[in-house]
Amino acid sequence: MKVLIVGGGGNVATWTVPYMQEEHEFRVLDVKPPRVDGVEYVQGSLIDPGAVAEALDGVDTFINMVMKSPTSSKSTDHTVQDVLDNYPVNTMGLHLLLKTAQEAGIMAGVHTSTFTVHNRHREWYSAEEEVPLDAQSVYGLTKGFGEMICRYFCREFGMSIVALRLTGPRNREGWIEGRKLSKDDPAFLRVVDEEDMAAAYMAALKVANSRRSRYDAVFLHGDENEEEINGAKGRELLGWEPRSHLKVK
Repeated sequence: MKVLIVGGGGNVATWTVPYMQEEHEFRVLDVKPPRVDGVEYVQGSLIDPGAVAEALDGVDTFINMVMKSPTSSKSTDHTVQDVLDNYPVNTMGLHLLLKTAQEAGIMAGVHTSTFTVHNRHREWYSAEEEVPLDAQSVYGLTKGFGEMICRYFCREFGMSIVALRLTGPRNREGWIEGRKLSKDDPAFLRVVDEEDMAAAYMAALKVANSRRSRYDAVFLHGDENEEEINGAKGRELLGWEPRSHLKVK
């Protein structure tokens, strides 16, 4: 398929697209150029209707990877600038993307959400539908609103969207270093390796484009032993679970 990656100039796209290019062609919409070879590029913002329409023209599906200005996942502290940065892209821009896609007949895609839609002080995340969207941060709050927008387009317009609730995205080097941290370290996260992320995105694209009128959120995590995160839905819906730990010691 030909896939539009919105926010394709960022780290997650830079790390994952090389794995996915074996199966798909890519176009990037971003205000900054992509750092990956072999992709088309439309310069522009998610909140620019003209740029969104241009970027969607001729593609089959999309992945939204916009992750603007994350704030502390375990604190309510935020600034006015955090509000101004997060609401336009995480809510209005996402709505614009889905409306433009739907009107163009592009009815399926993948949305990058965040584990931070949940309060991060829990010890166990039982299931995507059971854990409430009770974010403390403005980033997680607006990403939760974004999931509501995705649900709206699936319910009212027949779209099919898989949202990946991503925690701790890392390139290979950062993933190896992140796994060395103690659970008692304030910086500890269940980091996800670039190759595992790419596999999840490809699986989510396949599932989203195989159906209509359905929304699903899936934990995208690096907790292979499921000490904190129940990975059952990822296995059942996407056939995905973290596997990089089996290849890299």
